[in-house]
Amino acid sequence: MTLTVNGKPLDVGQKLNAAELIWQLGYQNQRIALEVNEVIIAKSQHSEFALSAGDKVEIIKAVGGG
Repeated sequence: MTLTVNGKPLDVGQKLNAAELIWQLGYQNQRIALEVNEVIIAKSQHSEFALSAGDKVEIIKAVGGG
């Protein structure tokens, strides 16, 4: 299965939910926002949100500063 993640194609090989994709990409312990097909997916829904081939995923990492 191929997704577009942050503007680049990514073959994930199998169906995943959003939480599994986040884990696979190494974002599991980071503050992020997840958008799929221009819709924000709440963190509480990541493990239930099934991704589909062709989905456009944006992962935005929160950066602190002052």
